[in-house]
Amino acid sequence: MRWTAEQVLALAPDAASRKAGSKLGAAGPWSATGCGEGGAVWGLCRGSGSRPYQTVVDIAGPAYKCSCPSRKFPCKHALGLLLLWAADPGAVPAGAEAPEWVRSWLESRGARARAVRQREAAGGTADEEAARRRAAARAARATAGAEELEQRLADLVRGGLASAGQAGYGLWEETARRMVDAQAPGLAARVRELGAIPASGPGWPARLLEESALTHLLDRAWLGVDRLPEPLAATVRTRVGLPVPGRGPAVRDRWLVLSQYDTSDGRLTTRRIWLYGRESGRTALLLSFGAAGRAPDLALAVGLVIDAELFPHPGAGQLRAELGERFAAPVPGEAPPPGGTVEDALDAYGLALRDDPWLDSWPVTLRDVVPVPAAEGWQLAQADGAAALPVTGSATAGAGLWRLAAVSGGGPVTVFGECGHRGFTPLAAWSPDAPGTVSLT
Repeated sequence: MRWTAEQVLALAPDAASRKAGSKLGAAGPWSATGCGEGGAVWGLCRGSGSRPYQTVVDIAGPAYKCSCPSRKFPCKHALGLLLLWAADPGAVPAGAEAPEWVRSWLESRGARARAVRQREAAGGTADEEAARRRAAARAARATAGAEELEQRLADLVRGGLASAGQAGYGLWEETARRMVDAQAPGLAARVRELGAIPASGPGWPARLLEESALTHLLDRAWLGVDRLPEPLAATVRTRVGLPVPGRGPAVRDRWLVLSQYDTSDGRLTTRRIWLYGRESGRTALLLSFGAAGRAPDLALAVGLVIDAELFPHPGAGQLRAELGERFAAPVPGEAPPPGGTVEDALDAYGLALRDDPWLDSWPVTLRDVVPVPAAEGWQLAQADGAAALPVTGSATAGAGLWRLAAVSGGGPVTVFGECGHRGFTPLAAWSPDAPGTVSLT
């Protein structure tokens, strides 16, 4: 089953690639195209040089290979080929025999995947012992960083919160760099958030006090991590920024891709991909990272269903997982996850906070809600008028809210998003009048 144009364009690393790829989604520049039963799509794209670009996509990944010099993944040629494949089956015939350059790339991908599985299965006592020593040394540095941060917070309280507005951001950035030196990136991120609060507008002292208290709680939890129950201890290690060893048993399922979106702090781009297991009923989060200016490698088109294994991370209330083996090419999915009411969403977030007090939001699906303007911003109101959730300020500033309003047309829809103390951020929607997932990011 072929994808939609929207699902293809969701893979683009940036707006410029979407625009350039759309221009190559017609048959004109393409020749020797085809797609195989294994999920490969290939073709030759005429460029400015004498030789056409060889472009191949493994939609089971998806993974991409192109002979063009672009460093973007996928490049505009891969996007254009997928758009042509999605729109015109005659232009990219199914069942074609793959040329040698396509077979060679697919075989090398398979060989690398087998080698990775063999290394993971083999393990090694010496490697494990060296990893334990490195983890112990890093934990000691993180402890020193946490103790220093505790002193910084004590100085803030002793001097009064008003002093934070006078000192400026520089002192916080210096403290954040020291947390980076201590190999505690989670603490560094929280410090940078604290430093930005005094410039966040009216009411900032109360917000600074709240966030300082949560940072203090994380510090104290880390300094006493050996006395915590293991699930909570794993959560604390993750929040501090230390890798948590091990992973849970594989969960194979048909995973619906609910949402994919990127955030950046100027140094690192973080991609978040939300999945829902059709059989297990589990929600999972995949994270992928890219250096500043480069898109993360992992990309999954919203609305597709992938037959794959996920390996959950340990920790109390942890939804993060690692993507394992994929067993078939993705196919479009139509039905949303089971939804609940506003009260159900708030209950779910409250229960999640019990396991992870530093949780900003929790993934939920709302059923039969209508986006409506309110005195300040927007709300998602239940169709029966029983309750409503405010839409977060960041969501009201983007185009996704207007897309949601268009999908709704004033009627009830199903919405997936993140419910937290700042409100609800809608990420995907389903209308009873039209099949398929509508991405709001």
